[in-house]
Amino acid sequence: MSDTTPQHPAHTDDPEYAANLRRATLASSVGSALEYFDFALYGLFSALIFGQLFFSNLPPEFAVVASLASFGVGFLARPLGGLFFGTLGDRLGRKWVLVVTIGLMGGATTLIGALPTYDQIGIWAPILLTVLRLAQGFGAGAEQAGATVLMAEYAPVRRRGFFSALPFIGIQLGTLLAGLVFSLMSLLPDEVFFGWAWRIPFLASFVLILVALFIRLRLRETPTFVELEKHDQISQRPIREIFTKGLPGVTVGVGLRMAENGGSYMFQTLALAFVAGSFLANPVDRGVAAWGVTLGALIAIFVLPLTGHLSDRFGRRIIYRAGAVFMLVYAFPAWWLLSLGDPVTVVVVIALGVGIAVNTMLGPQCAMLPELFGNRHRYLGVAMAREISAVLAGGLAGVLGAYLLAVSGGDWLLPGIYMATLALITTASTFLVPETRGRDLLRLDDAVRISEDESRSAADLEAATQRA
Repeated sequence: MSDTTPQHPAHTDDPEYAANLRRATLASSVGSALEYFDFALYGLFSALIFGQLFFSNLPPEFAVVASLASFGVGFLARPLGGLFFGTLGDRLGRKWVLVVTIGLMGGATTLIGALPTYDQIGIWAPILLTVLRLAQGFGAGAEQAGATVLMAEYAPVRRRGFFSALPFIGIQLGTLLAGLVFSLMSLLPDEVFFGWAWRIPFLASFVLILVALFIRLRLRETPTFVELEKHDQISQRPIREIFTKGLPGVTVGVGLRMAENGGSYMFQTLALAFVAGSFLANPVDRGVAAWGVTLGALIAIFVLPLTGHLSDRFGRRIIYRAGAVFMLVYAFPAWWLLSLGDPVTVVVVIALGVGIAVNTMLGPQCAMLPELFGNRHRYLGVAMAREISAVLAGGLAGVLGAYLLAVSGGDWLLPGIYMATLALITTASTFLVPETRGRDLLRLDDAVRISEDESRSAADLEAATQRA
């Protein structure tokens, strides 16, 4: 059975289909914007602010480690959230899971803005912060996976890479907004910023929650899930399926995500802590450093749809590999340049890391991960691949990197080695994954397993031909 077999009818000249496609794009984009506004905001604050607010009993360099650990702990909850909500997404449908996850994730973010600090309630402050971060991570564990699956299942087959990348512009808009908000707030006097102003962006995220809920409640279920219901093919045990039949796809998906996810959080959190903290003799102003993340997100708004489009023309693997190799080559000079402490250089290095290195991989990934899995356990498969890698890469990036910098006295070489290692893992993974461009999303089997079976059949046929 060819991977380019005709799929469900999905024609952009059909007014009803076109309207549903627009609605799905908007629903996915707003959710992505909220999730990454929350995460980028928390990342910026954990790297530069939360150490003083919630861990003021520790020396400054280890307050940063503890603060980034609170950021990282949210990643521990993400696989659990992905497992729980991913199972529901494959059994009950994509739409309602996305409604619940956006409410849980956004609600936790809003409550962070109401937390007392360490000076007010002592040890309970970091405990409550960690609990809310866990709730935020639990909801986020299926939010981005759901948006990825939703868009891939709605998108036209020949342009799936391009359309699947569009909602992820919401990620950049959320990151851009968080960086812009933080940079502007950094202009405030410290007594105002640390006194009450830091709470405003967390509390204001409540408005985004209401907008996202309104849009998602009007969304229709995806065509591929409707087909499952129509033919009574919905899996009753998606967890069992994903850890037996789907395990090869999850494993490869985790490898693909190591450089993209880990590199993203290294540039957005660890790099900021490095240049604006006590690691450099002349630290860069935290507001100036945050502009690197802001400009990186702006660059990514253009890079994402471009690399998604290129993956439709040339294949997912080659474009993904180009991003991984770029990060591999970029890692050491980037961290050396950051160590120089020049403000302009810092902004440029972070912007190129976020905008080009990370998002050249994310563009083709938007369609590639859903294409790796069969229709019966696609939501859960994407969630597991994304969130296991989020723990191994993104969750460890900040705290492990900060610890390495703390014990080495700020040696830039160690985070350079760390980033290069992540890039090597992802580069190797692009040679293990089959080409998925144009794959029929109505298929029930996984692309990785099919690739192995088809390769084995081709080898047997060639051997038989030679014997003849």
